[in-house]
Amino acid sequence: MPIAVDIDVMLAKRKMSVGELAERVGITPANLAVLKNGRAKAVRFSTLAALCEVLECQPGDLLRWEADGATGRTMH
Repeated sequence: MPIAVDIDVMLAKRKMSVGELAERVGITPANLAVLKNGRAKAVRFSTLAALCEVLECQPGDLLRWEADGATGRTMH
């Protein structure tokens, strides 16, 4: 998937555990792990907003687009 998730980077910067973040955001640690490991198919804006509020960051600090392959093209 061309969207990379950098929650682990923000967790390290904030010196926060996955369990603490999950509790403060109001999601299960298992669901946070799915999101953090890039296995989620979608994320609710309310969850993204809560992550940003707790981590004191912008959505772009958590999500970024990466091109597929060397050509820079994405699959449609």
